[in-house]
Amino acid sequence: MKIKTDEIASIIKHEIQQFSAQLEIHDVGKVIEVGDGIARIYGLTNAMAGEMLEFRTAKGAVMGQVFNLETDTVGAVIYGDYLSVQEGDTVVATGRLLSVPVGEALLGRVVNPLGQPLDGGAAIPSNNMRLVDIIAPGIAERQPVTQPLQTGVKAIDSMIPIGKGQRELIIGDRKTGKTAVALDTIINQKQYWGTPDAVVCIYVAVGQKESTVAAVVETLKKNGAMDYTIVVSAGASDPAPLQYLAPFAGCTMGEYFMWKGKDGATPRHALCIYDDLSKQAVAYRQLSLLLRRPPGREAYPGDVFYLHSRLLERATKLSDENGGGSLTALPVIETQEGDVSAYIPTNVISITDGQIYLEPELFFAGQRPAVNVGISVSRVGGNAQIKAMKRIAGSLRLDLASFRELEAFAQLGTELDKATQAQLDRGRRMVELLKQPQYVPYTVIDQVISIYAGAKGFLDDVDVEKVSLFEKDLIAYFNAAGKGVKDELAKLRDIDKAMEEKLNAAIKAFKSTWKG
Repeated sequence: MKIKTDEIASIIKHEIQQFSAQLEIHDVGKVIEVGDGIARIYGLTNAMAGEMLEFRTAKGAVMGQVFNLETDTVGAVIYGDYLSVQEGDTVVATGRLLSVPVGEALLGRVVNPLGQPLDGGAAIPSNNMRLVDIIAPGIAERQPVTQPLQTGVKAIDSMIPIGKGQRELIIGDRKTGKTAVALDTIINQKQYWGTPDAVVCIYVAVGQKESTVAAVVETLKKNGAMDYTIVVSAGASDPAPLQYLAPFAGCTMGEYFMWKGKDGATPRHALCIYDDLSKQAVAYRQLSLLLRRPPGREAYPGDVFYLHSRLLERATKLSDENGGGSLTALPVIETQEGDVSAYIPTNVISITDGQIYLEPELFFAGQRPAVNVGISVSRVGGNAQIKAMKRIAGSLRLDLASFRELEAFAQLGTELDKATQAQLDRGRRMVELLKQPQYVPYTVIDQVISIYAGAKGFLDDVDVEKVSLFEKDLIAYFNAAGKGVKDELAKLRDIDKAMEEKLNAAIKAFKSTWKG
């Protein structure tokens, strides 16, 4: 059978038309050195700082990120199984910067810093991604912090108030209740969920044991707080790159909610707890030293301050033009033997808007939360308090500070005059009043009633051992017989002369029936 030449030509032409070749150009390099979570790569001449890389190993693809740009090589960190990366493996530059999934789907979930689930649940949809490392909003895009973020802890809400958009450091030795304060704050947001004051909480666990993180998640579930919480975990057994990345990933997940108000939606508020940044700094030091960055004080690299400042500067209260959302940061720093003048503690103190210092001596003496009111401070102060709290708590800090001095003086065994003795007695009752069990946050109105009773001397004739019982029964009274006064106070949110008279009458009525 003879095939004509023009038929052959038309078949070849048809085949060529069907085949459309797409030329893909990749920047490719080779691994020349690999270590604890880091790799040095030859090639990748066009790599960008912070660009995502794909390590093509015998066990499959592993993601990494450019960390150092050097003359002939690129230093990279590996997010994943770095033990599967071998010398000679191919590395491909992706042309993308690091992003993580964000959105409502993350609420109630436990994820790693890359947004992959750790709770055995379904995969997180990746249709909504945000860049992990961004420049913080400028001054023109912000507004002053004025809305209170209630922690539910009496000692903090009265004397060291936190506002939405603030950065308040929680600092102290290990096992002094730092995480407990953070968890109380998360649990306290339950009363606001579903209202315009609702706060989405992101708890970032860095370098903690997995059993500790599991206990935190269990506590949040038991108190009904996981519905509005995201837990980002980079455990002690995870590679240093993931521990370094975790706070940035958590911050990015919170920013999604903060910026939602710009789309015309109701402004959203987020709270990020970084527990703790000391371990992130150690992970960053490890990566930097392995990649031959020059060490400085305490062997940390020179840019460890920039590491924490670019993270914490992203916490802000946005201007109304940007939707009025907020991101509040509660970083945790662990001190060694109470040394707040060490390198990392002083760095973070200078970045934040105040600190809550938890003192071991107070903790072991039974004062919990063990807040040292002398060193603790909030640079937002009364701006982040309701008027009623501002009125009654204004002198509380000074009263407690002078009580501590008097107490030290009284230990010398000197005879005290009546006025000094009365001041000491009231101080002891106020200290007792500020004690609070773990995971039992108070509403702001209950706090106002409780502190008002102490500050106005209604507890002066109550035994110190019975102060907590008196307070418990007083709050119960205001939720029953005295509910009218409490509701009026909740509506007014201030204590004028008429309100003061009603409160005094209600407390006196309660005291007359209280058996103790």
